[in-house]
Amino acid sequence: MGYGPVVKVAIAFDHRGVRLREAVLEALAGHSVVDLGTDTDAVRIDYPEKAREIGEAVQRGDADRGVFVCGSGVGASVAASKLPGIRAAICHDVYSAHQGVEHDDMNILCLGSEVVGPSLARDLVTTFLAARFDGGERYVKRLQMIEDLERNTSHA
Repeated sequence: MGYGPVVKVAIAFDHRGVRLREAVLEALAGHSVVDLGTDTDAVRIDYPEKAREIGEAVQRGDADRGVFVCGSGVGASVAASKLPGIRAAICHDVYSAHQGVEHDDMNILCLGSEVVGPSLARDLVTTFLAARFDGGERYVKRLQMIEDLERNTSHA
């Protein structure tokens, strides 16, 4: 079981990310899990579909945070970050997994199943969930700047 308070976490995997499914689930023992699938690599699952599902789960408040796994973690983070209010980032080291929450209020951790193994994946998920946003003035100011970008950028 991880440390820190219980967190409601949405999880999603594409067909390549499913390789880390068991490790992610192990790291989530004791937390409330919203499982958005996938549990097999037999069918191709395009990561943008899962990005929408996990991002909307966080936006609606069905989950406080998310863990999203694809092959590299790159596609997952790019796609999920397109949704307003979603701050998804690829993290393959524990420093980034906690610092992304503490300074940037990251709400979706993206992992690459071809990049990290099960042991590191468990450490990353545990670290991500234990971290808390610092709330310092400079970090809040930066989040406001990001929100301004979301509101004022044309997506035409």
